[in-house]
Amino acid sequence: MKILSIQSSVAYGHVGNSAAVFPLQRLGHEVWPVYTVHFSNHTGYGAWRGPLLAAEDVRDVITGIEERGALEQVDVVLSGYQGGEEIGDVILDAVARVKRANPAATYTCDPVMGNAKSGCFVHPAIPVLLRERVVPQADLITPNQFELGFLTGTEPTDLESTLASVDAARAMGPSSVLVTSVERPDAEEDTLEMLAVTPDGAWLVATPRIPMKANGSGDVTAALFTGHYRSTGDAADALARTTSSVWDLLRTTHESGERELQLVQSQEYYAHPRMQFEVTRVR
Repeated sequence: MKILSIQSSVAYGHVGNSAAVFPLQRLGHEVWPVYTVHFSNHTGYGAWRGPLLAAEDVRDVITGIEERGALEQVDVVLSGYQGGEEIGDVILDAVARVKRANPAATYTCDPVMGNAKSGCFVHPAIPVLLRERVVPQADLITPNQFELGFLTGTEPTDLESTLASVDAARAMGPSSVLVTSVERPDAEEDTLEMLAVTPDGAWLVATPRIPMKANGSGDVTAALFTGHYRSTGDAADALARTTSSVWDLLRTTHESGERELQLVQSQEYYAHPRMQFEVTRVR
């Protein structure tokens, strides 16, 4: 499978394409990364260096790929954090060009906006862009529970309301939704859940909560689930494999004492997930 991944890049650490590309390659997929920024490190450090690429420069890179006659080979377009409206326009244009060249291609959007602890940390124009223009063009979106509520104007607090929020999101355009962090009062203590909903049903999986903040883990999650689900069409299996791989990545990182994801050290968990968590059908 060939994936056009339009995301940020960092030299030190793993977020954006610097988190998504290698796990997909370890699964055997061809990935063509297009960078929207190239920073020294992720912005969570509070200081960084490097360029924010102009939208036209990003567009030129995609045009160069198109001029090689390669867009018709793209199976998936993957995008993450969108730093501005102009980049959003470039991504939407790329999706349209890919789908013209290959109508079977799909688009996965990770609608990065914030989280329950930090709130919305993007420019106020970005949620509007995502809600009104980007999400309706996506086939799969991978929000966390906070972003799901922000997109749909709902307040998902338990499984029933989260499923209702997913239905609202799917009514906007995407056929499939992966909610990457579900928290609900009746869940088992010290667990975190993920929920996948597709036209074929809905599935939930729980893992022990690992007490750490891991920048880039959402990027890895969106990439792995996209790779598995697009390859097989089996959402339950894709959820099980993604959850297993990401949990072992986070466990390895936590045990290392390092701040950055131990992406390379965890590579066997992408290629050979342990499948240690049970996926339950909830609809």
